[in-house]
Amino acid sequence: MNETTLVNYQIEPSQYKHWSVKYEGEVATLQLNINEDGGIRPGYKLKLNSYDLGVDIELYDALNRIRFEHPEVKSVVVTSLRDRIFCSGANIFMLGLSTHAWKVNFCKFTNETRNGIEDTSRHSGLKFVAAVNGACAGGGYELALACDEIVLVDDRSSAVSLPEVPLLGVLPGTGGLTRVTDKRKVRHDHADIFCTSVEGVRGQRAVEWRLVDEVAKPAQFDAAVQARAARTTHNCKRPGLSAAGQGVALPILKRQMAADSITYEYVQVEIDRAKRTATLTVHSPKGSLPETIQAIHAAGANWYPLQMARELDDAILNLRTNELDIGTWLLKTAGDSKLALRSDELLAQHQEHWLVNETIGLLRRTLARVDVTSRSLFALIDEGSCFVGTLAELAFAADRAYMLDLPDSPERTPHLALSEMNFGYFPMVNHQSRLQRRFYEEVGPLEAARATVGQLLDAQKTLALGLVTAAPDDIDWADEIRLAVEERAAMSPDSLTGLEANLRFSEKESMETRIFGRLSAWQNWIFNRPNAVGEKGALKVYGKGEKAAFDLNRV
Repeated sequence: MNETTLVNYQIEPSQYKHWSVKYEGEVATLQLNINEDGGIRPGYKLKLNSYDLGVDIELYDALNRIRFEHPEVKSVVVTSLRDRIFCSGANIFMLGLSTHAWKVNFCKFTNETRNGIEDTSRHSGLKFVAAVNGACAGGGYELALACDEIVLVDDRSSAVSLPEVPLLGVLPGTGGLTRVTDKRKVRHDHADIFCTSVEGVRGQRAVEWRLVDEVAKPAQFDAAVQARAARTTHNCKRPGLSAAGQGVALPILKRQMAADSITYEYVQVEIDRAKRTATLTVHSPKGSLPETIQAIHAAGANWYPLQMARELDDAILNLRTNELDIGTWLLKTAGDSKLALRSDELLAQHQEHWLVNETIGLLRRTLARVDVTSRSLFALIDEGSCFVGTLAELAFAADRAYMLDLPDSPERTPHLALSEMNFGYFPMVNHQSRLQRRFYEEVGPLEAARATVGQLLDAQKTLALGLVTAAPDDIDWADEIRLAVEERAAMSPDSLTGLEANLRFSEKESMETRIFGRLSAWQNWIFNRPNAVGEKGALKVYGKGEKAAFDLNRV
C-alpha cells in the first residue's frame, strides 16, 4: 500500500465520503454510511461499513463542528444508514497491507477521537447515544463503547462483538478491552467469553452482561433511542435551543506547507532532517484581546485560544503521521507574556460560557495529544520566549525543559510565568495536571508554585521551584542543547518511546492511560508477531480462505 502521500487532517463536511450529520433541535445524529471505494489509501475496499484513517478524520471533524458550530445540540446519536450493519470495525485488509507505523498511528488517532467523545461528555455534558441498528463488531463496538449509552436492536441477529482475538490474532486495540471492564463493568469471566467468541452477544444477554444498556424490537427501536437522547440532555452545560444559529464556524485553517516547514499564524514548524528534529514555535496573542463574551463570539474561529489550539492540533497530527523519522521535537514559544497572561485570565473569567468551555476543551485535548506522542520533547526557554500560563504547559509536557540564564542581562533574560490555567484546567489523560505529575502531588512544591501565579520568573527562580530541568548560561547554552539533541538522536527510538511513555505517566492510572500505556503496548507487540502479521498470520490470511498458522510457543 502506498503510504508516501501526505495525510491531510483538514477537512470540511462538503468533502465527507462516509459520514453525514442531521440536526433536529437539541439532538444531532451522526450517520455512518461508508463508501467502499473511499479509502484514504489504495488497495482495499471498505466493505461492511468498515473504517480506516480517513473515516476517523471525518468523524473528528464532525465532532468538532458539533461542539463549536451547533451549541444548541445537547446530545448526539451515533448510528448507521446501512441495513442491518452498524459497523464491522477497522478494515482488516487495510491493516494487513499497512506498515507497523501506519497501524500504530491509526490506532492512536482512533483512540484519541474516542477519548475525545468521553472528554466532551465529562466536561461539557454533551452526551452520546449509540443506536446500534445492526451487526456491531470490533472497532464498531468500540465506537459504541465510547458513547454514554448503547441501545441495540433486538432483531434476533444483530449482536455486539469484539472478535479480534479469535478471528485476527490481535486485540480490540482502540480501547475495547479497557472500556468493557473499566467503563461498562463487565464481569471478567463474561468479558473472557465475550472477547474470545466470534459471534458476540445479542438480545437480553447483552443487557444482563452490561454490554449494552437497552435492547428494543425494530418497531420500537427509534423511539427507544430518541427517549434515551432526550433524557441525556438534562445536565448538559451547553445552552441548547436558546443558542440556535449562534455557533462559531470552523473554516479550513490557513496553512503553508513546504518541504521542511509548516506555517500557520500562531504556530510554526521547522524541520532539520539532518538532525532529525522539528522545532515547534507557538506564539502568544499578537494584538488586543476581546474582553467580553460578545467580542469573543464576534472573533469566532479567529479568537486566539481557539485558533492557536486548532493550529497546534493540526501541526501535531501532521508531524506524527507524515514525519516518522523526526524523532525529537524542540518546543519553543514567542511573544508578549502580558498578553498571554491576560488571555488566560479571560479564559478563566468566562469559562462558564459554552464557547469558552469548548475552547478550553480543545486546548485540553490538544495538550493531551502532546503527552501521548511518541517523540522526545525538549522545551527550550530562551530569549523572546513566552512560556506563560497555557503556553507553559508545553514546557511541563516536555521530557526536559532548558531555560537560558542571563543574570547580567536582565533586559534580555527569558521568563516563565504560571496562571490559574496551570492548576487543573488542562489535565493529562491520567486526570492529573502536569504540575501534579511533576511533583507527585506533593503539597509543598505545588503551593510554592501556585504562590508565584502571575509573576515573571527568571531562570534561577524557575530552577529553584523545580519548574525546569537545567538553566545553562549563554556561554554553555548552545553546546548543552546541541549535545542533548545529538545524544538523543543516537539512541534507539523504540527504547526511547518506551522510556518516555513510562516516565510521562507515573503513579496515577485511568482508563485512558490503560488504553495508551497498557493496551497499546500489548497491541504494538502483537502487531509485530508472526501470529498476526507473518505470512500465515491471521491478519495476512484473513479473507483469503486460508487458516492462520500459529506459533504455539507462549512468549
